[in-house]
Parts: sequence; C-alpha cells; structure tokens
Amino acid sequence: MDQVALTRLMRENDCDPGNLIPILQRIQQLEGYISEQSVRQIARMLKISENHIYGVASFYSQFRFQKPGRHHLKVCLGTACHVQGGVHLAQEVEKQLNLRSGETTPDGAIDYEEVACLGCCAQAAVVEIDGAIYAKMTTDRLVKKLKELRSQEALLSEAEGQSLSAPASA
Repeated sequence: MDQVALTRLMRENDCDPGNLIPILQRIQQLEGYISEQSVRQIARMLKISENHIYGVASFYSQFRFQKPGRHHLKVCLGTACHVQGGVHLAQEVEKQLNLRSGETTPDGAIDYEEVACLGCCAQAAVVEIDGAIYAKMTTDRLVKKLKELRSQEALLSEAEGQSLSAPASA
C-alpha cells in the first residue's frame, strides 16, 4: 500500500492502535492481503511493534499474509465432509498442486485452504472453487476440475503472451 493511501487510512482511524483490526481489514480489502511492508508502516505510524500486529492479525482467520492466487480453492473438512472423504480430497490437492492449506502455487494461479465447514453438510464432501460450490465431490472429479483450472490458466498465459508480443497497429 502506498504511503499516501496508508496515511489517509491512519487519519480516518485517528492513528489509534485500538483501531488496528479495522485498519488491517481495510488494507486487506484493498490489497488482498497484508504485506510485510504494510505491517512495518502500520507499526511505525501507530508506534506499536510488528510482533503485536502479527499477534493480533494471526489470531483471526480472516487475515492473510500471502498474496492470494487468481483462483481460490477450499476443501471442507467439517464432520460430514470428513466422513464423506474430505481428507482424501485434501490429500489429492496436496498431491496435484504440491500445496498445503494456506499456500499459493508458485505461479500465483491457485491458493488453497482447508476449512472447517462450508455450510453444505447435506451435500458432503464439498469443495469450493472461486465461490462456486461443488457437491458430493470425488477425487476423480477434483482432479478433473484442477486440470480445467490449469488449462484456463495456460490459455490465459498464452493469450497474454500473444498480446504482449503482438506488433502495435499504426
């Protein structure tokens, strides 16, 4: 977050350390995550330690410290999903994407999160991809969905590469 925007945000919150959570929420809303640079700037401006900021922010699951991927994958591990194979789905994600919960693929394409419940217990096991719910998910269907995501990403990269290398028209 640039210095001007952060200064404005601090003024809106009276430079009050008691407003740390709303400040962090706003930064995450604007940036998608809370960067190390933002933590350093907040600590300096509020005259509190970086450790205090990390301590507060890490208590709440809403805050993330890594830039999110372009696609968001959640595997439910609640009781119903666990019984219906949620753990196997989580293992398959780790195998296919080489990711653990809370991580993002190196290319920034997909971030992965294991969640306690997606609120669709009657449809277990459940996976959410980019906000869409996939019910009664199996490992075979999950592998297919992950391949579809990767194909979309490959097409996007290819299209971006072509537009970058295309000659400018006069």
